Amino acid sequence: MTTLLIFYISTGVLLILLSLPLLWGKVPPNGLYGFRVRATLNDPQIWYAANKFAAKRLLVSGVTFVTAALIFYFIPGISVDVYSLGCFFLFAASFSIGLIQSIRYVKSLAGQNP
Repeated sequence: MTTLLIFYISTGVLLILLSLPLLWGKVPPNGLYGFRVRATLNDPQIWYAANKFAAKRLLVSGVTFVTAALIFYFIPGISVDVYSLGCFFLFAASFSIGLIQSIRYVKSLAGQNP
């Protein structure tokens, strides 16, 4: 289970690190990295606003994953299956909520532009 802990913490930290340049507005519109949908790729203003919004949610997902991995790891007698499913569920829930919020935000921004 220690291997899973290291993997989950590493994955969460990677998500956190990937969110920071987007949050700080350092990533210009591109086809590889960022919240890439038609509206964001067509308008740099929407790109930066949407990526800042989505990056905050990605940051929360990364922190949630790291926190869940640490908390579940120290529960006495927890099985590997319960540990894995608990971590996955909390990450998937936070990521899905953030994704849905980000899509709605982009739609609201795209609707404001004539």
